[in-house]
Amino acid sequence: MAFEIMNVFSSLIQKQAVDEIVKCNEFTLRFGLTLSYRDAVELVETRAVSLKKHGRIEFGGGVVEKIIKEFCDSPYISMLNYVETLHELIEIFYSYKNETLDLISDDELIKFMKDSFDGKCEGSLELLSERELEKMARNLRYGYAPDYSDDNEYEEEIEDGEY
Repeated sequence: MAFEIMNVFSSLIQKQAVDEIVKCNEFTLRFGLTLSYRDAVELVETRAVSLKKHGRIEFGGGVVEKIIKEFCDSPYISMLNYVETLHELIEIFYSYKNETLDLISDDELIKFMKDSFDGKCEGSLELLSERELEKMARNLRYGYAPDYSDDNEYEEEIEDGEY
């Protein structure tokens, strides 16, 4: 009996999450981006798999909607890569929530991801995940600001002929 109640409750939560994602179309349509109901179901599934993979739990489903709304105006996203990019961004998000030891809020992480994706990464999810977010997570773990870079110090050492 309790198992059946949990299944019904879980189904209701998933349906609500799908409906919230589909509702984002009202916002993203101005950027020429829309998701089908099937796309939304698959995004909720990606979220569930990613949460489980990274040993995380989450109450409420606002992260996917936040990612959608933050990234929909990116010059590097079109209908051709929209759904695939969202799946990857969801996976990257939860991976780096762990890597940052939760030292950064969801909103700050999403904003950093977007700024890096549109900026230094020029739309490359690989550079975002393997370079910029890795550096940001390392900075946070060692007590530095997320965007701290010692590149300038390294360049000065090279100019002086010292390493």
